[in-house]
Amino acid sequence: MRCPMIAALLGLSLIAGCATPPPPQTVPDAVLVIAHRGASGERPEHTLEAYRLAIAQGADFIEPDLVMSSDGVLMARHDPWLSDSTDISARPEFADRRRTLTGPEGEVLTDWWTFDFTAAELKTLRARQVREGRSKAFDGLHEIPAFDEIIALAKREGEARGRVVGLYPETKWPVEHAAAGLDMASAVAAALTAAGLDQADAPVFVQSFEPQILKTLRERIDTPLVQLVYPENWEPGAPANIPLADIAAYAQGVGPYKSLLIDPLTGAPTGYGAEAEALGLAVHTWTFRDDDRPAWARAPEDEIRAAIASGATGVFTDFPATGRRAIDSR
Repeated sequence: MRCPMIAALLGLSLIAGCATPPPPQTVPDAVLVIAHRGASGERPEHTLEAYRLAIAQGADFIEPDLVMSSDGVLMARHDPWLSDSTDISARPEFADRRRTLTGPEGEVLTDWWTFDFTAAELKTLRARQVREGRSKAFDGLHEIPAFDEIIALAKREGEARGRVVGLYPETKWPVEHAAAGLDMASAVAAALTAAGLDQADAPVFVQSFEPQILKTLRERIDTPLVQLVYPENWEPGAPANIPLADIAAYAQGVGPYKSLLIDPLTGAPTGYGAEAEALGLAVHTWTFRDDDRPAWARAPEDEIRAAIASGATGVFTDFPATGRRAIDSR
């Protein structure tokens, strides 16, 4: 691993294993703007148009959540179910595909599932906005993209703009995919290798809530890995569901839900960012939304700046233009 290159990619001055980590609570020189599902605040999430707009707005990285089709193609959806983000409920030809599954946290869900459809069938669906209060003007216009299409878009848009556009894929429900006979780790590793993005200095992070798939990928690719975490049982003030020391053994970064990093009532640092930094971990926190900010933040930029002051080296946002503005105006 080339330490200067990977240190710059992770948004830290130094990385454990290269040199001594910087003192806690230092503000990184470069903070990454990560487009959460693309510019999902303004376009239906996980569409090429959402990613394209995010890049135009200055995103450093675009985030495709990855699921798989029945024929093994990596596709971009936030979840493997389809009812909220597509028009599948209006497709009578697929009515009999709806079935009940148990999710990773024991939830029982009845829906249509990506791994019950071929990639060609998924391509016939059209995306729609999933969050209330956001424009529906673009519903029904865009199809579900495959991961290789997103890789090509990032390369094409980056070349056109004279800068690198990074990719930040997340693996969704790998255990449930395995139960359907689909090996997500192998598919992700193969896609990154085919694109020449399996190296430590490539502009890619791979993230997951599931530690095992990251540990598996660690043996197959050199791409930096990020463990997503949240407060235990989603209780206010609870510790993260996975300890930082455990994460540092197999990942280069941690993706904490923002309440782990900043006090949701005041915006003050919790100390979590300093602990992660002391272990040499990048801190990419989620999710910042212009239309859903805390009462103490007078503007959306305030919450992002508070996260940076608390140790964030990257921020996931539905509104990349806001993230770019918040970071560049510091």
